[in-house]
Amino acid sequence: MDLRLYDTLSREKRTFVPLDHNNVRMYVCGPTVYDFAHIGNARPVIVFDVLFRLLRHVYGADHVTYVRNITDVDDKINDRAVQDFPGLPLNEAIRKVTEKTANQFHADVAALGALPPTFEPRATDFVLPRADGKTDMGSHPAMSPAGKVRGAGDGRAGTSSARR
Repeated sequence: MDLRLYDTLSREKRTFVPLDHNNVRMYVCGPTVYDFAHIGNARPVIVFDVLFRLLRHVYGADHVTYVRNITDVDDKINDRAVQDFPGLPLNEAIRKVTEKTANQFHADVAALGALPPTFEPRATDFVLPRADGKTDMGSHPAMSPAGKVRGAGDGRAGTSSARR
């Protein structure tokens, strides 16, 4: 059975060919947890849950890795974190601000019956403080030496590991 998906770049349906049939990977940009989820946040959850289930059916549940990030870095989040938790390092303050929203998102997704992703990294897991008080993106134990999230596909955000 061939799986055909719409490729927005070529504007045509193309046969999905994973880079590795034994490790099919999909990376999905997840929510920015600055506020509680709304109906518009449910659409990508449902769409990618259906794709995840289909890929698991076609290639086997043990051969599909689904990574959905949590974006917990945003100017509004940062401002609130500094205001509400002035004595904490920025990443810790951000975590306190976003934890409640992220937990509610997980409850909402579970209520929809969506499967959880294989991995769900947070943006703040990759932000490192600098001596001047600013932050840089950095490495993390889940990162490969090439700077890609292990199991997250080919590094192109928002795409699967499909042949282009």
